Amino acid sequence: MRLLLNFFALSIVVGLHACTTNKNHVHIKSMEQLQEYFSYSPDKDVIISGHRGGMLEGYPENCIPSFEKTLELLPSFFEIDPRLTKDSILVLMHDATLDRTSTGTGKVSDYTYAELQQFYLKDRQGNVTEYKIPTLDEVLEWGKDKTVFNFDNKKIPWQLYVDNLKGKWSKYHNIMLSVRSLEECLYYYERVDNVMFCCEISNMEMYEAYKNSGIPWNRIMAYVKYTMDPAQQEVYDLLHSHGVMCMIAIAPTADKVKPFEARIEAYENEIAGNPDIIETDYPADFVGLNLKR
Repeated sequence: MRLLLNFFALSIVVGLHACTTNKNHVHIKSMEQLQEYFSYSPDKDVIISGHRGGMLEGYPENCIPSFEKTLELLPSFFEIDPRLTKDSILVLMHDATLDRTSTGTGKVSDYTYAELQQFYLKDRQGNVTEYKIPTLDEVLEWGKDKTVFNFDNKKIPWQLYVDNLKGKWSKYHNIMLSVRSLEECLYYYERVDNVMFCCEISNMEMYEAYKNSGIPWNRIMAYVKYTMDPAQQEVYDLLHSHGVMCMIAIAPTADKVKPFEARIEAYENEIAGNPDIIETDYPADFVGLNLKR
């Protein structure tokens, strides 16, 4: 009897631990669930997205341990940067060169994946960590039950994304592609149906172009630049009327404000502008801020 009670007690503890560990995970099991996640509602909390995966001291950008650390603190999805190695393996690296974010030097494309494994990633402060450069496949497998990934295209051939989305990535339902043009968006839309698009729609001309493109609004999340501009409120209202969320990206603006207290105030000012999503280098610093509508 005592062994049985101990077993039940252990089961409860394990269950509670699993609940605590997974409280900030986003479970996307289908395209419909991905579309729902990015569907606008005035009642949804502001979503914080980790630019380059987010970063803290000791946790480099574009790195699985950094994603894990962020998700310990708050729900988030991650903008990441795939690049091709010399032997055509997709790895995560924002810059074309290794120097800033790793112990390596030179271009990512001059190394095979195996050769890249001799290097270690550095955090934003320049500290060398124990972490290595991950492959995109490793990241997708890790995150399949935890979060969403928004791929920023670093000169990856469009057809390579299409081939993978039709092939080995077809089992994942948590992928968004950032596009740099309507042409790029149409290329993907006409070839794959299991992915959403992050598109710049920051003015009425862009809105009309996407409206007339034939791409359904439920495949789109709108990047509206660095802040919610009152002059573009009509655009935001139209996007919202189609169920489209509006995302601002503050890495070039509020994220650079100093000192820390002033940066937090800048974050609060951006939240007050009522964006649906805020993409930031420092998602952990939004913990404790009021993201409720």
